[in-house]
Amino acid sequence: MSIAFDVKYPTSVDEAVAFLKEGKAAPLSGGTDLISTYKSRCTPNTADVIVDLKKIPGLSYIKEDGNFLKIGALTTLSEIAENDLVKKSYAALAQAAGLVASPELRNMGTIAGNICQKVRCWYYRGEDNLFPCLRKVKGGSCYAITGDNRYHSIFGGVSGCFAVSPSDIAPVLVAFDATIVTTKKSYTTSEFFKVNGEKQVAIADDEIVTEIQIPKAGANTKSCYKKYALRKAFDFPIVGAAVVAEMNGNTVTSSRVALGAVYNLPRLADKAADAIKGKAINEANAEAAGLAAVTGANAMPYNKTTTTVSNVYIIQLAKVMVKRAFLNLA
Repeated sequence: MSIAFDVKYPTSVDEAVAFLKEGKAAPLSGGTDLISTYKSRCTPNTADVIVDLKKIPGLSYIKEDGNFLKIGALTTLSEIAENDLVKKSYAALAQAAGLVASPELRNMGTIAGNICQKVRCWYYRGEDNLFPCLRKVKGGSCYAITGDNRYHSIFGGVSGCFAVSPSDIAPVLVAFDATIVTTKKSYTTSEFFKVNGEKQVAIADDEIVTEIQIPKAGANTKSCYKKYALRKAFDFPIVGAAVVAEMNGNTVTSSRVALGAVYNLPRLADKAADAIKGKAINEANAEAAGLAAVTGANAMPYNKTTTTVSNVYIIQLAKVMVKRAFLNLA
């Protein structure tokens, strides 16, 4: 069974929004997530119209402007990973972008697409809607609760769903305390990243991300992103850890720590930042920060009939990724 839809090619943001308001429509930037979702027919909620944003000029750039690093929504992950300014002053962002998928997909995928992608849960992604999960179907269930949950949330679930945020970029933006600008408003990361039906973001169906704004890094700002995945060359994170710290020599004066792929949304780990504040970066202090980062974590129920692996191991991975990220700043 094929999926039929029309494609619109707006040449301005206003025209794109107008197309999205016309009916059941979906925006397309790089297309690496949307096309795969439609090819597998994993959801019954497909659009009748695809609004291709790639022909809109002026949405691909990286620049420092005033007190912010500004990145256009259509800037590719390859451009971010290879940008000298980003690598020098916003290292965690360059590292995260460079660890997404494969070179071919990084050449296509955009920063806005990466933070707006849908969950990778194998129940959600079951072909032909094999598992009508509660994110897709009214009255559906979260099959991970009693099924195979080895890659699911260690911090509970929002509205009964335990699928995790798959984005490498999202926890970095949380750690940098970024602002996401859309056609309607400017969002903090806590406002932007929300479970919203099938989406992981709060924006409406007729709303488009236009720019990412990151506070300008100071001379004493250091950052790092560490990721654990099954395959180094091409895989989604099982755990991602982003750290942005203000340093006085080797001492952390303040920091923000965010975890990815451990919860429905990127998770700010305030207790990790508290644990290392005012302390030198060394093995013991970095390990204490990692331990604090998983405060409140709990493994999901283990079902012997569906898997030989529990997600309890993710708790240890999260500790280690935070520890390694801090040690990388020393």
